[in-house]
Amino acid sequence: MPASRTVAVLLAGGVGVRVGLGIPKQLIKIAGKAIVEHTLEVLNASPYIHEVMIVMNAGAIHELDSLVDPDRFPKLTRIIPGGPTRNDSTQAALAVLGDDPDTKVLFHDAVRPFVDDRILRDCVEALDDYDAVDTGIASADTIIEVDAASHITAIPERAHLRRGQTPQAFRLGTIRRAYERAAQDASFHATDDCGVVFTYLPDVPIYVVQGTPQNMKVTEPIDVHIADKLFQLQSESLSAENGALPDLSGKVVVVFGGSYGIGRSIVELAGVCGAVVHEFSRSTTGTDVRSRALVKGALKKVFAAEGRIDAVVLTAGVLQMGALTDTRIRDLESTIETNFLAPVIVSRAAHRYLSATQGQLLLFTSSSYTRGRANYGVYSASKAAVVNLTQALAEEWAPGDVRINCINPQRTRTPMRSSAFGDEPPSSLLEPEHVAEVSLRVLASSMTGQVVTVRVEQTSTHAKLSEADTLTR
Repeated sequence: MPASRTVAVLLAGGVGVRVGLGIPKQLIKIAGKAIVEHTLEVLNASPYIHEVMIVMNAGAIHELDSLVDPDRFPKLTRIIPGGPTRNDSTQAALAVLGDDPDTKVLFHDAVRPFVDDRILRDCVEALDDYDAVDTGIASADTIIEVDAASHITAIPERAHLRRGQTPQAFRLGTIRRAYERAAQDASFHATDDCGVVFTYLPDVPIYVVQGTPQNMKVTEPIDVHIADKLFQLQSESLSAENGALPDLSGKVVVVFGGSYGIGRSIVELAGVCGAVVHEFSRSTTGTDVRSRALVKGALKKVFAAEGRIDAVVLTAGVLQMGALTDTRIRDLESTIETNFLAPVIVSRAAHRYLSATQGQLLLFTSSSYTRGRANYGVYSASKAAVVNLTQALAEEWAPGDVRINCINPQRTRTPMRSSAFGDEPPSSLLEPEHVAEVSLRVLASSMTGQVVTVRVEQTSTHAKLSEADTLTR
């Protein structure tokens, strides 16, 4: 029996007490966007969903004003205030969902941004045969039941247990009928909507579709960090082995530090992809990225010639080996200025041009940013600062749809590395061309606030994108 429509209700009524960050958890930013925004993107893009409604914490509902954008989220029809409990928020949605009892309704936690299209499809299709559907995964842990004294009273058979997730899906008439009966019970209490159906419509079978471990709920502080890692895994499709190179036709790309190494490879490959590329460096154009005037002048020159700038890439860097106490102050200053001050200068100068094209800034860090290395600690510290800069600017620039990401190449065969470390086994090094391939895929993507790690696969001659450390909070 086909439904007239399928509506996804995004439940965003939480206040985020447990997550401990001082804001509703659904507004916490990861990878440059609020969690609720990531979740909305999945639902809006799904072919199985016709309409999306958000039920938002009433005290912060204005925070979602920017999501009301018919061009970006055409399926989002309304944002309404929620109630003090999960069940109150569900009932607020039920009150405005219309009169067709056969409407398929999916209730989904706004703080589960990793729901996938397979789960959505399974829930929607299961409603052809059932009036109530839940999502669950097997428990990897033994579940114990305890009494008030913390004594074990039961150990249920794990094979029959599932950990409940969302979406929970219903025929509209069924979930309404369950809540109508619940309203007559003075002791009514339920933690989810399937619980209401289970308690008050015991004759209605509730089918369970298979969820995924990734479809987690961001509730505790540790969940924010886990969510970061899950966004990393989503970036594997940018691997240098996956598919054709991106089409950059009509795009204007500026590369600072493009005279050799990774920068040179990006210049050459971006041209192959159809981009109009302008390269600047000290050796070819006399452009010192530590100079605000020279950087601003370079960008102004490109804009005058092309009328737009879609992407700015900064690969320039310097690595000098030596113990901190044995290194001259002028060399320390040069390391900090080139590796950190220059990204700050380029970021400031590039923003005005990128905001006009909703473009992207691409910076570079080093694998040593995660842990300082002896004899090049200032370099490592500067590269860690670039990661933090990426994190901060992704949040600052998100309202204007300006993206910023950071490439973290593993050991790469470049003149700078050879000068610092001498000869190394070729199989342990990335080729600059492979880093360039991943870099261009990042430029062509919609991601922001991510640190994309490119590493050598010993079993492959190609670089692979192993992870993208989404550090934006």
